[in-house]
Amino acid sequence: MKPAIETIWIDLNEELYSFILSKIKDEQVSKDIHQDVFLKIQTKIHQLKHTSKLTSWVYQITRNTIIDYFRKNIHKNIPIDTFDIPEKDNDSFEYSKLTTCINQKIKELSVLHKEAIVLTSFKNYSQKDLAKHLKMSYSGTKSRVQKARDILKENILNCPNVASDAAGKLLDFENN
Repeated sequence: MKPAIETIWIDLNEELYSFILSKIKDEQVSKDIHQDVFLKIQTKIHQLKHTSKLTSWVYQITRNTIIDYFRKNIHKNIPIDTFDIPEKDNDSFEYSKLTTCINQKIKELSVLHKEAIVLTSFKNYSQKDLAKHLKMSYSGTKSRVQKARDILKENILNCPNVASDAAGKLLDFENN
């Protein structure tokens, strides 16, 4: 292993494996995905522009690898409600602490809006893919996704423990 990869391995190996296992629920598949993630990190480390975003970058690779696994195994009919991949981004504050709140707000959406959010945000469907999946027009799908995002954002920003600026940008939250 190169020194940078070895450092990433030392720092994130166990954390990433636990993260993958919590989403996949199968030890052998999780080990395979874990290995794939580190192969991708090793082959793409040169593409990382800002080392300050290393952890976010590694988690994005991990989420995408998990999503690829689910896409290849879509025939297993995994229920939307069980697909929970929280964002982990250390740039401003810990969004991961909002995961429970966000998941609750997603569950409160109508079935149509929930499906639009989950498939486009967590299963990495493009809006065109979603249109095909839902058997509806692309413009109708775009409207549904935008409406779902607007409702979800409003619901999150209306939480009493969330602070936002005048433009609706999330600034801070109190952990209850």
